[in-house]
Amino acid sequence: MMYRVFAACLPAGTRWLTRGAGALALGSLTAASLAVSVLVSTQAWAQTAPAWPARPVRIIVPTAAGGTVDIITRTLAPRLAELLGQAVVVENRAAASTSVGEEAVARAAPDGYTLLMSGLTLATTPLLRRDMPYDPQADLAPVSLVATAANVLVVNPALPVQSVQSLIALARTRAEPLFYGTPSFGATGHFAAEMFNQMAGTRFQHVPYKGSALALQDLLAGQIQMTFDNIPAAIGYINSGRLRALGVTSLTRSAQLPNVPTIAEAGLPGYAMTGWFGLLAPAHTGADIIARVQGDTQRALERADLRERFAALGFDPVGSTAEAFRKHIADEAVRMGRIARAAGMRQE
Repeated sequence: MMYRVFAACLPAGTRWLTRGAGALALGSLTAASLAVSVLVSTQAWAQTAPAWPARPVRIIVPTAAGGTVDIITRTLAPRLAELLGQAVVVENRAAASTSVGEEAVARAAPDGYTLLMSGLTLATTPLLRRDMPYDPQADLAPVSLVATAANVLVVNPALPVQSVQSLIALARTRAEPLFYGTPSFGATGHFAAEMFNQMAGTRFQHVPYKGSALALQDLLAGQIQMTFDNIPAAIGYINSGRLRALGVTSLTRSAQLPNVPTIAEAGLPGYAMTGWFGLLAPAHTGADIIARVQGDTQRALERADLRERFAALGFDPVGSTAEAFRKHIADEAVRMGRIARAAGMRQE
Protein backbone atom coordinates (compact mmCIF):
# COMPACT_ATOMS: atom_id res chain seq x y z
CA MET A 1 0.00 0.00 0.00
CA MET A 2 2.84 2.39 0.89
CA TYR A 3 4.48 1.90 -2.51
CA ARG A 4 1.20 2.55 -4.33
CA VAL A 5 0.74 5.87 -2.50
CA PHE A 6 4.31 6.91 -3.23
CA ALA A 7 4.01 5.88 -6.87
CA ALA A 8 0.87 7.94 -7.28
CA CYS A 9 2.88 11.02 -6.35
CA LEU A 10 5.51 10.45 -9.03
CA PRO A 11 5.40 12.05 -12.47
CA ALA A 12 4.11 10.03 -15.38
CA GLY A 13 6.84 8.06 -17.12
CA THR A 14 8.74 7.09 -14.00
CA ARG A 15 10.05 3.53 -14.40
CA TRP A 16 9.94 1.00 -11.57
CA LEU A 17 12.01 -2.08 -10.99
CA THR A 18 10.91 -4.71 -8.49
CA ARG A 19 12.96 -7.25 -6.71
CA GLY A 20 11.36 -9.85 -4.55
CA ALA A 21 8.57 -8.41 -2.45
CA GLY A 22 10.06 -4.94 -2.35
CA ALA A 23 9.75 -2.24 -4.90
CA LEU A 24 12.47 0.35 -5.50
CA ALA A 25 12.13 3.55 -7.43
CA LEU A 26 15.33 3.29 -9.44
CA GLY A 27 14.08 4.83 -12.59
CA SER A 28 14.60 8.18 -14.11
CA LEU A 29 12.85 11.16 -12.65
CA THR A 30 12.43 13.78 -15.28
CA ALA A 31 14.71 16.87 -15.07
CA ALA A 32 11.70 18.98 -14.17
CA SER A 33 10.64 16.78 -11.28
CA LEU A 34 14.23 16.62 -9.98
CA ALA A 35 14.48 20.42 -10.01
CA VAL A 36 11.23 20.66 -8.07
CA SER A 37 12.55 18.13 -5.54
CA VAL A 38 15.79 20.10 -5.00
CA LEU A 39 13.89 23.38 -4.70
CA VAL A 40 11.51 21.94 -2.08
CA SER A 41 14.44 20.50 -0.12
CA THR A 42 16.34 23.80 -0.20
CA GLN A 43 13.29 25.74 0.93
CA ALA A 44 12.68 23.30 3.76
CA TRP A 45 16.30 23.63 4.92
CA ALA A 46 16.18 27.43 4.76
CA GLN A 47 13.02 27.44 6.85
CA THR A 48 14.57 25.26 9.55
CA ALA A 49 18.16 26.67 9.57
CA PRO A 50 18.69 29.14 12.43
CA ALA A 51 19.21 32.76 11.45
CA TRP A 52 22.63 34.24 12.19
CA PRO A 53 23.45 35.00 14.94
CA ALA A 54 21.69 32.25 16.89
CA ARG A 55 24.12 32.34 19.83
CA PRO A 56 26.64 34.76 21.42
CA VAL A 57 29.40 36.19 19.25
CA ARG A 58 32.98 36.24 20.53
CA ILE A 59 35.52 38.98 19.77
CA ILE A 60 39.11 37.98 20.46
CA VAL A 61 41.47 40.75 21.58
CA PRO A 62 45.10 39.67 20.97
CA THR A 63 46.48 41.86 23.79
CA ALA A 64 46.06 41.98 27.55
CA ALA A 65 43.06 43.47 29.34
CA GLY A 66 43.24 47.19 30.00
CA GLY A 67 45.14 48.08 26.84
CA THR A 68 43.97 50.18 23.94
CA VAL A 69 42.59 47.33 21.80
CA ASP A 70 40.77 45.98 24.85
CA ILE A 71 39.29 49.39 25.66
CA ILE A 72 37.94 49.99 22.18
CA THR A 73 36.50 46.46 21.95
CA ARG A 74 34.72 46.62 25.29
CA THR A 75 33.34 50.05 24.41
CA LEU A 76 31.93 48.83 21.09
CA ALA A 77 30.73 45.39 22.22
CA PRO A 78 27.55 46.39 24.15
CA ARG A 79 26.30 48.57 21.27
CA LEU A 80 27.06 45.86 18.73
CA ALA A 81 25.26 43.30 20.89
CA GLU A 82 22.09 45.41 20.86
CA LEU A 83 22.10 45.51 17.06
CA LEU A 84 22.96 41.83 16.59
CA GLY A 85 20.41 40.72 19.16
CA GLN A 86 22.96 38.44 20.84
CA ALA A 87 25.57 38.82 23.56
CA VAL A 88 29.04 39.86 22.38
CA VAL A 89 31.75 38.32 24.55
CA VAL A 90 35.26 39.83 24.65
CA GLU A 91 38.11 37.36 25.15
CA ASN A 92 41.74 38.40 25.70
CA ARG A 93 44.46 36.18 24.23
CA ALA A 94 47.79 37.90 24.79
CA ALA A 95 50.97 36.05 23.85
CA ALA A 96 53.68 36.18 21.16
CA SER A 97 52.91 39.83 20.44
CA THR A 98 49.43 39.56 18.90
CA SER A 99 50.08 36.39 16.91
CA VAL A 100 48.34 33.92 19.24
CA GLY A 101 45.03 35.78 19.24
CA GLU A 102 45.15 36.55 15.53
CA GLU A 103 46.00 32.97 14.61
CA ALA A 104 43.16 31.67 16.80
CA VAL A 105 40.69 33.65 14.68
CA ALA A 106 42.42 32.70 11.43
CA ARG A 107 41.95 29.03 12.38
CA ALA A 108 38.39 29.39 13.73
CA ALA A 109 35.31 28.14 11.89
CA PRO A 110 34.16 30.75 9.33
CA ASP A 111 30.67 30.90 10.82
CA GLY A 112 30.69 34.46 12.15
CA TYR A 113 30.80 33.48 15.82
CA THR A 114 34.50 34.29 16.27
CA LEU A 115 35.74 37.76 15.33
CA LEU A 116 38.98 39.65 15.89
CA MET A 117 39.75 43.21 16.91
CA SER A 118 43.30 44.14 16.03
CA GLY A 119 45.42 46.93 14.61
CA LEU A 120 48.72 47.70 12.94
CA THR A 121 50.19 44.27 13.72
CA LEU A 122 47.96 42.90 10.96
CA ALA A 123 50.23 44.77 8.54
CA THR A 124 53.53 44.56 10.41
CA THR A 125 53.80 41.03 11.84
CA PRO A 126 54.50 39.40 8.44
CA LEU A 127 57.29 41.97 7.97
CA LEU A 128 58.95 41.08 11.26
CA ARG A 129 58.52 37.32 11.77
CA ARG A 130 60.36 34.64 9.86
CA ASP A 131 58.02 31.77 10.76
CA MET A 132 54.51 33.11 10.35
CA PRO A 133 52.03 30.24 10.91
CA TYR A 134 49.28 32.22 9.18
CA ASP A 135 48.92 35.05 6.69
CA PRO A 136 46.82 37.93 8.06
CA GLN A 137 45.90 39.15 4.61
CA ALA A 138 44.92 35.68 3.31
CA ASP A 139 43.56 33.97 6.43
CA LEU A 140 41.51 36.85 7.84
CA ALA A 141 38.60 38.65 6.22
CA PRO A 142 38.42 42.41 6.94
CA VAL A 143 35.04 43.59 8.17
CA SER A 144 35.40 47.25 9.08
CA LEU A 145 37.97 49.81 10.18
CA VAL A 146 36.54 50.88 13.54
CA ALA A 147 38.63 53.78 14.82
CA THR A 148 41.95 55.58 14.82
CA ALA A 149 43.90 57.04 17.72
CA ALA A 150 47.04 59.11 17.97
CA ASN A 151 49.90 57.89 20.10
CA VAL A 152 51.51 60.04 22.75
CA LEU A 153 55.15 60.06 23.79
CA VAL A 154 55.20 59.86 27.59
CA VAL A 155 58.08 59.62 30.06
CA ASN A 156 58.45 58.86 33.72
CA PRO A 157 58.54 62.23 35.54
CA ALA A 158 61.86 61.21 37.12
CA LEU A 159 63.49 61.51 33.70
CA PRO A 160 64.99 65.04 33.52
CA VAL A 161 63.32 66.13 30.27
CA GLN A 162 60.47 68.55 29.63
CA SER A 163 60.22 68.49 25.83
CA VAL A 164 60.94 66.47 22.72
CA GLN A 165 64.08 68.51 22.09
CA SER A 166 65.45 67.94 25.61
CA LEU A 167 64.69 64.21 25.27
CA ILE A 168 66.67 64.09 22.01
CA ALA A 169 69.56 65.94 23.64
CA LEU A 170 69.61 63.57 26.62
CA ALA A 171 69.42 60.47 24.42
CA ARG A 172 72.35 61.64 22.31
CA THR A 173 74.60 62.27 25.32
CA ARG A 174 73.77 59.27 27.54
CA ALA A 175 76.23 56.40 27.60
CA GLU A 176 73.36 53.95 28.06
CA PRO A 177 70.28 53.93 25.81
CA LEU A 178 66.83 54.91 27.00
CA PHE A 179 64.35 52.03 27.05
CA TYR A 180 60.82 52.32 25.72
CA GLY A 181 57.96 49.84 26.09
CA THR A 182 55.15 49.00 23.70
CA PRO A 183 52.00 46.84 23.86
CA SER A 184 53.60 44.29 21.52
CA PHE A 185 56.33 43.75 18.99
CA GLY A 186 55.26 45.47 15.78
CA ALA A 187 52.59 47.63 17.42
CA THR A 188 52.04 51.26 16.44
CA GLY A 189 54.22 52.45 19.33
CA HIS A 190 57.08 50.28 18.12
CA PHE A 191 57.01 51.85 14.67
CA ALA A 192 56.43 55.31 16.15
CA ALA A 193 59.62 54.98 18.20
CA GLU A 194 61.69 53.60 15.32
CA MET A 195 60.51 56.43 13.07
CA PHE A 196 61.55 58.82 15.86
CA ASN A 197 64.99 57.15 16.06
CA GLN A 198 65.46 57.48 12.30
CA MET A 199 64.43 61.13 12.17
CA ALA A 200 66.14 62.29 15.39
CA GLY A 201 69.29 60.22 15.30
CA THR A 202 68.53 58.63 18.67
CA ARG A 203 68.84 54.95 19.69
CA PHE A 204 65.97 54.15 22.03
CA GLN A 205 65.85 50.43 22.88
CA HIS A 206 62.62 48.47 22.55
CA VAL A 207 60.98 46.37 25.29
CA PRO A 208 57.81 44.60 24.03
CA TYR A 209 54.99 43.69 26.45
CA LYS A 210 51.69 41.81 26.21
CA GLY A 211 49.54 44.93 26.24
CA SER A 212 49.53 48.64 27.05
CA ALA A 213 48.64 48.14 30.69
CA LEU A 214 51.77 46.09 31.41
CA ALA A 215 54.07 48.52 29.62
CA LEU A 216 52.56 51.45 31.51
CA GLN A 217 52.96 49.66 34.84
CA ASP A 218 56.69 49.26 34.26
CA LEU A 219 56.94 52.86 33.09
CA LEU A 220 55.26 54.07 36.28
CA ALA A 221 57.64 51.89 38.31
CA GLY A 222 60.70 53.28 36.51
CA GLN A 223 61.68 49.97 34.90
CA ILE A 224 61.60 51.68 31.49
CA GLN A 225 61.93 55.39 30.78
CA MET A 226 59.33 56.06 28.10
CA THR A 227 56.67 54.73 25.79
CA PHE A 228 54.79 55.68 22.66
CA ASP A 229 51.27 54.55 23.54
CA ASN A 230 47.74 55.31 22.40
CA ILE A 231 46.15 58.26 24.15
CA PRO A 232 43.20 56.26 25.55
CA ALA A 233 45.55 53.99 27.50
CA ALA A 234 47.80 56.76 28.84
CA ILE A 235 45.57 59.79 29.32
CA GLY A 236 44.52 58.97 32.89
CA TYR A 237 48.14 58.84 34.04
CA ILE A 238 48.93 62.05 32.16
CA ASN A 239 46.03 63.95 33.72
CA SER A 240 46.98 62.72 37.20
CA GLY A 241 50.60 63.82 36.75
CA ARG A 242 52.02 60.32 37.09
CA LEU A 243 53.36 60.49 33.54
CA ARG A 244 54.67 63.44 31.53
CA ALA A 245 53.48 63.86 27.93
CA LEU A 246 56.03 65.34 25.53
CA GLY A 247 54.25 65.10 22.19
CA VAL A 248 51.47 63.42 20.22
CA THR A 249 52.26 61.44 17.09
CA SER A 250 49.46 62.79 14.87
CA LEU A 251 49.86 65.73 12.49
CA THR A 252 47.42 67.81 14.53
CA ARG A 253 47.02 68.22 18.29
CA SER A 254 44.67 65.95 20.17
CA ALA A 255 41.42 67.35 21.54
CA GLN A 256 42.06 65.29 24.68
CA LEU A 257 45.54 66.80 25.17
CA PRO A 258 45.27 70.30 23.65
CA ASN A 259 48.32 71.61 25.51
CA VAL A 260 50.60 68.86 24.29
CA PRO A 261 52.34 69.72 20.99
CA THR A 262 52.66 67.33 18.11
CA ILE A 263 56.08 65.75 17.75
CA ALA A 264 56.26 67.41 14.34
CA GLU A 265 55.87 70.89 15.79
CA ALA A 266 58.04 70.06 18.81
CA GLY A 267 61.15 69.37 16.78
CA LEU A 268 60.68 66.70 14.07
CA PRO A 269 58.87 68.28 11.10
CA GLY A 270 56.91 65.77 9.01
CA TYR A 271 56.69 63.18 11.79
CA ALA A 272 53.33 61.37 11.91
CA MET A 273 52.14 57.95 13.10
CA THR A 274 48.53 57.11 13.93
CA GLY A 275 47.17 53.90 15.38
CA TRP A 276 44.13 52.17 13.90
CA PHE A 277 41.85 49.32 14.92
CA GLY A 278 39.39 47.15 13.05
CA LEU A 279 37.20 44.05 13.08
CA LEU A 280 38.02 40.93 11.11
CA ALA A 281 36.61 37.41 10.69
CA PRO A 282 38.12 34.12 9.55
CA ALA A 283 38.66 33.88 5.80
CA HIS A 284 35.76 32.31 3.88
CA THR A 285 33.17 33.67 6.31
CA GLY A 286 29.95 34.14 4.36
CA ALA A 287 29.52 37.44 2.57
CA ASP A 288 26.10 37.87 4.16
CA ILE A 289 27.60 37.57 7.66
CA ILE A 290 30.43 39.99 6.83
CA ALA A 291 27.86 42.47 5.50
CA ARG A 292 25.71 42.11 8.62
CA VAL A 293 28.60 42.71 11.03
CA GLN A 294 29.93 45.58 8.92
CA GLY A 295 26.52 47.23 8.72
CA ASP A 296 25.81 46.89 12.43
CA THR A 297 29.30 48.16 13.29
CA GLN A 298 28.72 51.18 11.07
CA ARG A 299 25.36 51.83 12.72
CA ALA A 300 26.89 51.51 16.18
CA LEU A 301 29.64 53.99 15.27
CA GLU A 302 27.03 56.49 14.09
CA ARG A 303 25.33 56.58 17.50
CA ALA A 304 25.89 59.82 19.34
CA ASP A 305 26.53 58.16 22.69
CA LEU A 306 29.24 55.91 21.27
CA ARG A 307 30.90 58.76 19.39
CA GLU A 308 30.95 60.84 22.56
CA ARG A 309 32.43 57.95 24.53
CA PHE A 310 35.09 57.35 21.89
CA ALA A 311 35.97 61.05 21.82
CA ALA A 312 36.35 61.13 25.60
CA LEU A 313 38.75 58.18 25.36
CA GLY A 314 40.77 59.69 22.53
CA PHE A 315 39.43 57.59 19.65
CA ASP A 316 38.22 58.90 16.32
CA PRO A 317 35.40 56.59 15.11
CA VAL A 318 35.68 55.62 11.46
CA GLY A 319 33.58 52.78 10.08
CA SER A 320 34.39 51.57 6.57
CA THR A 321 33.50 48.98 3.99
CA ALA A 322 35.27 45.64 4.15
CA GLU A 323 37.10 46.39 0.90
CA ALA A 324 38.30 49.80 2.12
CA PHE A 325 39.67 48.17 5.26
CA ARG A 326 41.44 45.52 3.18
CA LYS A 327 43.15 48.24 1.12
CA HIS A 328 44.09 50.14 4.27
CA ILE A 329 45.90 47.09 5.69
CA ALA A 330 47.76 46.52 2.42
CA ASP A 331 48.81 50.18 2.18
CA GLU A 332 50.04 50.19 5.77
CA ALA A 333 52.11 47.06 5.11
CA VAL A 334 53.95 48.94 2.36
CA ARG A 335 54.52 52.06 4.48
CA MET A 336 55.64 50.14 7.58
CA GLY A 337 57.89 47.97 5.44
CA ARG A 338 60.03 51.00 4.63
CA ILE A 339 60.46 51.82 8.33
CA ALA A 340 61.17 48.20 9.25
CA ARG A 341 63.87 47.80 6.62
CA ALA A 342 65.58 51.05 7.58
CA ALA A 343 65.58 50.05 11.27
CA GLY A 344 66.54 46.43 10.68
CA MET A 345 63.48 45.37 12.64
CA ARG A 346 63.11 41.60 12.88
CA GLN A 347 61.62 39.27 15.46
CA GLU A 348 63.59 36.07 15.99
